[in-house]
Amino acid sequence: MEAHYYNVEVNWNTERKGIMCSPELNKDAGSCIEVATPPEFPKGIPGIWSPEHLFTAAVSSCLMTTFLSIAENSKLTFESFSCKSKGKLEQVDGKFMMSEIILEPTVTITDEKDRERAERVLQKSEAACLISNSVKSKVTMIPIIKVK
Repeated sequence: MEAHYYNVEVNWNTERKGIMCSPELNKDAGSCIEVATPPEFPKGIPGIWSPEHLFTAAVSSCLMTTFLSIAENSKLTFESFSCKSKGKLEQVDGKFMMSEIILEPTVTITDEKDRERAERVLQKSEAACLISNSVKSKVTMIPIIKVK
């Protein structure tokens, strides 16, 4: 497979805030994201996406898209997929880093007989997630399978 490139532009606008867009996405108000320093840092701003939130979201959303692909290929019938995630920021060897991402995916299936398959698909998804495989943070998954 050829290399793919994903372009993002960030422009500072005021204080510790900027606007992030991609030239590959529609440049309307809905496709750009306001980003800021998180409130845990000096002059950080609450209520706005931070790089730490986006990093955590990248891992979580990659798990979802990988799950959707593997579930389709595995012919897994499921009712819903959701994933709570938590990124841990800490100082390691004098540098701040996102040291761990905890993923809590919930898959709702319609039939108990699909439980093992759903668990296997989640495990394969965790192993195949290209974002998780690209970061040095520890990625921990705590899956939940529900039957509707």
